[in-house]
Amino acid sequence: MSRSPRGTVLISGASIAGPALAFWLDRYGFQVTVVEKAGALRGGGYPIDIRGTALEVVRRMGLLPRLRAAHIDTHKISFLDADGGLIASLRPEVLIGGDEGRDLEVRRGDLAEVLYDAVRDDVEFLFNDSIATLDDREGGVDVTFRGGARRTFDLVVGADGLHSNTRGLVFGPEERFHRYLGYCFAGFTMRNDFDLSHEGVLWSVPGRSAALYAVGDGDELHGFLNFTRPDPPFDAFRKPDAQRELVASVFAGDGWLVPRMTAAMRAADDLFFDVVSQIHMPRWSAGRVALVGDAAYAPSFMTGQGSSIALVGAYMLAGELATRPGHAEAFAAYEDGAREFVEVNQALVTKGNATLFPSTAEAIERRNEALRGLTSLPVGDDRAEYSALTLPAYAAAT
Repeated sequence: MSRSPRGTVLISGASIAGPALAFWLDRYGFQVTVVEKAGALRGGGYPIDIRGTALEVVRRMGLLPRLRAAHIDTHKISFLDADGGLIASLRPEVLIGGDEGRDLEVRRGDLAEVLYDAVRDDVEFLFNDSIATLDDREGGVDVTFRGGARRTFDLVVGADGLHSNTRGLVFGPEERFHRYLGYCFAGFTMRNDFDLSHEGVLWSVPGRSAALYAVGDGDELHGFLNFTRPDPPFDAFRKPDAQRELVASVFAGDGWLVPRMTAAMRAADDLFFDVVSQIHMPRWSAGRVALVGDAAYAPSFMTGQGSSIALVGAYMLAGELATRPGHAEAFAAYEDGAREFVEVNQALVTKGNATLFPSTAEAIERRNEALRGLTSLPVGDDRAEYSALTLPAYAAAT
């Protein structure tokens, strides 16, 4: 692959932010390589939302028709009491202030596949590999890959998620930037033996919630077990057996469908366990290395804005790199243009979305009283945050 006159960029991470950034950089004439530690893209997965400003990003990418075709259209979210009795069933838009008929809800894997397909023929992908070391010097960044290869790039961007390897190599330990929100969760798939279709069901008792989510009419469900915990369970990270035991012990003795869910969780081969957290950083770049998406500013799934912020951030970063005279100016402009949007969306976690997972009996009762009369939870209209940034129209410098 010949060297581009605009320069070479290595992106770590092939989920959402990484391929989106690769799309725009390739369009602006950069030579792009994406390295991904997994052996292939992860298909399927839980639903994610694309809303507000992010809709304009995918429209400008030309991907809106395909993503609309992948829209899963959740019809309702039902809230249950401790005995499994129905409290209320609502359209998702009533809860989150979204725009019915305009917002998109797609499987995470479907979004990743659409982004990958848009760049796979023009961008180099290195699967089953990752960055081992970075040496940021005046003329470029010398990269050693875990597979043994060594290469030099003009710029490196970490798009490798909440627990970013790139961030750790350049900015230091995650604990400096990790803001734990007091929850842990386990996600997994299980058989749809409950006749659920295009809907979610949420059961709650103080400090614990269980959810079943039917993306469509298939025979598979997404199961979620969420619980409060004062401190992150660091001893369970990277230990699947310890994670299963922790979750099962927290939900032991609970009713409704929880025993069947914990049994499915124990047997699942796709268990995903993590803490609910945000990333807050004073700067998103250092030298020739920058961060984008969850690696720089994870908002947590409680905001429902992680993928949307990643898409917007990728667009902004690529546009600034294409139009500014140097990477330092571009990184500064990217942060200056996107930070306020990021922060108002991170703040959604304190504006009401967290009330979906009450931690006390009093909080559950307040939520249930609001649901019973309802037309909407008293969380305000969040659509302003979703569209808080007007996208610049970048004209790449020649």
